[in-house]
Amino acid sequence: MRPIHAQEKEQFRKLFNQENVDRFDDRFNILEVFLTTERHLTVDEISDLLANHGHIYSPAFIIETLKLMCDYGFAQKNQFNNGDVRYEHRHPCHHHDHMICTKCNRIIEFQNDQMEQLQMEIVSRHRFHILQHKMEIYGICEDCMQTQSDEMTLASVRPGDQVIIKTVQGGRMVENRLSAMGLRIGDTMEIITSQPQGQKVVSIDCKRFVLGHGLANKILVKYIQKVPDGKNDTCEGDFETEPIRIDIPD
Repeated sequence: MRPIHAQEKEQFRKLFNQENVDRFDDRFNILEVFLTTERHLTVDEISDLLANHGHIYSPAFIIETLKLMCDYGFAQKNQFNNGDVRYEHRHPCHHHDHMICTKCNRIIEFQNDQMEQLQMEIVSRHRFHILQHKMEIYGICEDCMQTQSDEMTLASVRPGDQVIIKTVQGGRMVENRLSAMGLRIGDTMEIITSQPQGQKVVSIDCKRFVLGHGLANKILVKYIQKVPDGKNDTCEGDFETEPIRIDIPD
C-alpha cells in the first residue's frame, strides 16, 4: 500500500467518524476501491470497479459518497470537453493539470513547477488574488497520431485540431471557388467550432471562415504533427469581425 493512501484512509476514518457520517463501512469500501486506480472515473466505472471487488451499491449511494469525498477533500470532480463527469484522487498540497486527447479521451496528468511559478508571477503582476486554478490542454495523444490515416475529410475533424488542406474533391470549379474565397491547398487551418452534420468555423491566417457540411466533406486534410515555423505567431490586430461564409450544395 502506498504511504499516501494509508494516510488518506486514516484521515477518512477520523473525519467521517468525527462527523457521524452514516454507513461508514460501506463508504470506506468505496474509498478503498477508489484508491486502487489512478484513472479518472465516471460513476458507472466506479460502480463496475466496486462490483469487481464484491461491493454492490446503488448509483445514488455512490454519488452521495463521492460528494462527501469531494466535500472533505478526498476526491475531485472534473468535467472535461466530452461532457462526462469524472472523479480523481485529491491529495493535499499536490496540484496537477491535465492533457485530454480529443480522439480517445485519454487523460494525462502533468505537473510543471516553472509553469506554476509563471502563473503566480502573472497574477502578482496584475495584483490579482488567486483562489484556485486549473489548466486543461486539448489535443491528440501520441498513440492516436500514429493511428490516424494520412488524409480525412474536414467534416470529421474536431474543434481545436490543426490541419493542412491536402486536396479538394469535386473538380476544378470547387477548387477555384475556394481559392477565390481565400482557401488554398497547403493552407494550415485551426478548427474553431463544429456542429454535427452542420457548419464548421475554421481559422486561416487569423481570418474566420464558415463552411457548410457539404463543403467540409469535399476538403481532404491531414493532421499537423509539427507546426511549421511562423504559423503560431501572434496575429496583429483582431480577427475579421464578420466570418466569411462559404457553402456549396452536396
